[in-house]
Amino acid sequence: MVTIKPLKIGELVAKVPVIQGGMGVGVSLSSLAGAVAAEGGIGVISTAQIGYREPDFDTDPIGANLRAIQSEICKAREYAKGGILGVNIMVATRKYEEYVKAAVAAGIDLIISGAGLPMDLPKLAGAARTKLAPIVSSVKSAQVIMRYWWKKYSRLPDAVVIEGPLAGGHLGFHREQLDDIEALHYDDEIKAIIEHVNTTAAEHDTEIPVIVAGGVYTREDMEHCFEMGASGVQMATRFVTTYECDASDAYKQTYIDARKEDIVIVNSPVGMPGRAILNPFMKRAKEGRIPHGKCHLCISTCKQAETPYCITDALVNAVTGNVDNALLFCGANAYRATKLEHVKDIIDEFRPSAS
Repeated sequence: MVTIKPLKIGELVAKVPVIQGGMGVGVSLSSLAGAVAAEGGIGVISTAQIGYREPDFDTDPIGANLRAIQSEICKAREYAKGGILGVNIMVATRKYEEYVKAAVAAGIDLIISGAGLPMDLPKLAGAARTKLAPIVSSVKSAQVIMRYWWKKYSRLPDAVVIEGPLAGGHLGFHREQLDDIEALHYDDEIKAIIEHVNTTAAEHDTEIPVIVAGGVYTREDMEHCFEMGASGVQMATRFVTTYECDASDAYKQTYIDARKEDIVIVNSPVGMPGRAILNPFMKRAKEGRIPHGKCHLCISTCKQAETPYCITDALVNAVTGNVDNALLFCGANAYRATKLEHVKDIIDEFRPSAS
């Protein structure tokens, strides 16, 4: 029987080894992250277009987002009751450096960063106590980031998150890989990444916990990850259908209503494949370009003149409940949701037996 232990990231100790994955736009903000942190997990706020509710978001999206990073972290602290809070910041975000600095200035405990390799994250975080966790999907990416950080900054990651092919939203895999996930034998890749991280940590007389993400939905899934050597898991999809999730009830209902065959791989307008629920909007997007307004300066890879639709508009529609005109990002297990739950009930399922 596998032993489930608290998750230690430096001096941070999460009694429950569960990180709630960051979900933009607006799906994981202060309410969800604070609730997870209060129950002993690690709550994560997504900075992706976090300021979408600010009155000047249309005219100054970057300024709105930077203000919202501070205000959402502050609100989450009130809910968290001393628990651990993180932010997820995508490397591909325009003005990435400013977002990192804003989160550090707000006193965030942990920065999780993917959608590209966060090569200069240690420089941006400086001497702050904030812990840094890059997201990787292969042994090669883990090797590159750890070697570079040590050579350039004499620093190693405080934790490493492995995001597999069953995750929701944008994915770090080629489309053809996602068309035949079984052929990836991804458990072998997870084990190899964990071995490399552990070996590197031992060489530097330290410990670097590895957290596995993508397709984790039940305690059984978590135990499987621990059997492979993980120190924790990251879950996102399971937390969408909670009362505390910051998304609209209509968005949550799309998960509850979804069937397995409704969950598909889509081509995101920012140039990356993603996983989402097939809905009227996605069907229209396949047929032709959907007109959009002013650019909201989200992802650096987006080419406004060529994009088939505005991903910011589509994700704002999702979180606010306009679901027929929305991009409904989700993980592979979204169809397993049958009802709304409280965060506490989910976290209780994952608690170490002695906690």
